[in-house]
Amino acid sequence: MTNLLNFNQQQLADYFVGIGEKPFRAKQLMRWVYQQGTLDLAQMTDIAKVLREKLANEASFDLPDVQKELISDDGTRKWLIGANNQKDGTSSSVETVFIPEEDRGTLCISSQVGCALECTFCSTGRQGFNRNLTVSEIIGQLWIANQSLHQADGYDMLAPTDRIISNVVMMGMGEPLANYDHVVSAMQIMLDDYAYGLSRRRVTLSTSGLVPQMDRLKEDCPVALAVSLHAPNDALRDEIVPINKKYPIKELMAACNRYLVKAPRDFVTFEYVMLDGVNDTVAHAHQLLEVVKSVNCKFNLIPFNPFPNSGYGTSTPNHIRVFRDILIHAGYVVTVRKTRGEDIDAACGQLAGKVLDKTNRSVKYIPIEAG
Repeated sequence: MTNLLNFNQQQLADYFVGIGEKPFRAKQLMRWVYQQGTLDLAQMTDIAKVLREKLANEASFDLPDVQKELISDDGTRKWLIGANNQKDGTSSSVETVFIPEEDRGTLCISSQVGCALECTFCSTGRQGFNRNLTVSEIIGQLWIANQSLHQADGYDMLAPTDRIISNVVMMGMGEPLANYDHVVSAMQIMLDDYAYGLSRRRVTLSTSGLVPQMDRLKEDCPVALAVSLHAPNDALRDEIVPINKKYPIKELMAACNRYLVKAPRDFVTFEYVMLDGVNDTVAHAHQLLEVVKSVNCKFNLIPFNPFPNSGYGTSTPNHIRVFRDILIHAGYVVTVRKTRGEDIDAACGQLAGKVLDKTNRSVKYIPIEAG
């Protein structure tokens, strides 16, 4: 059966034409699935009964399964999502995290099971690469989180409107641009006025620097861009972000400037994980200013979140403060990411890594049913 959750609006319209129906049925179906949050064809009352019966026999709405939902003391929520491989029957997990703040609610979505880029400080990268997520598995994370949060108490006050999830960041497990087609289709659903209707400014894709795909994204689906930089020179970045050997910093900066021509925001956010004694010195800060000087940008400094056998330590608060102040003094906007959800291993890849390693350390969770 055809999983209709794998289609953006154009693909869904093509599907309907292919079965002898009018393309406008795509808009009707998307409103029910994404705005009304129903996967029950019987409830889709403005769709002809004959068509609903046809869809019941020929199509499906297959979501990934929810293995666990965890709630942090600080309000952060994390879902462990099943990503079963239909080809070989193996079972894997990815993570989705919701971060509530006073003026927004941000959902962090995964794009791959594991990651092939092998950034040395990344828990997900240490797990290796399994496979790309499908469109339904990517957009399904938003569907599941949206439904769960609307059913929960105390979340109607998070945003000035009734939109609980106001921002989406493609910053979860995996490199989004390495799963290009599926990620773009999923983001097109997020942006579609007949689905979630998010603005391009409120959907952010984070990449480690796949330059050709950055150029494609500029044309196909320009959303806000974050770049995982993490080092101020090629020698160090080659070591901790190995994709730099293929697309070094100079090429990456040029790609950022090309992207900004069509980006919804007039800046790129450079993400920079703070590793004690590795990339956090005064000298590193000044090198960083030099390499980004041609790009209109902001910085997001990320205190390293340790995981077993990582080999890295977290920069001291004083080192982070000094590093931040050097950037601010140079005229840049700098944020330091708050540590959220430590009690539920909310840092990317940590909980899935535990499941993979079968360490079974105790954790507070709420089991919920999928779909």
